[in-house]
Amino acid sequence: MIIVVARAEFDPARLDELQPALDAMMRATWDESGCLSYSMAIENRAEGICTIVERWASEADLKAHFTTPHMAAFQKAIDGATRSIDAKLYDVTNERPLIV
Repeated sequence: MIIVVARAEFDPARLDELQPALDAMMRATWDESGCLSYSMAIENRAEGICTIVERWASEADLKAHFTTPHMAAFQKAIDGATRSIDAKLYDVTNERPLIV
């Protein structure tokens, strides 16, 4: 399994404009083959900080995600509104329930 955790900083003045693109990206990604989960949340509207957490069955599924039409539309929508993106990929070999 592949996990991606990303932190994006958008121009806060453009968040209302970007919200439909963020929502469309999330909804379309849920329907992709190999997508186990995908969530995107605005963590701090004043600073434009967005966190994205994704789980994929394989790295091939994640790579296919980057070639989808909704990914291209998303990239176009955020062009010029993105201050930074820091994304990390984790290759997970063992998943188990968290018991506290």
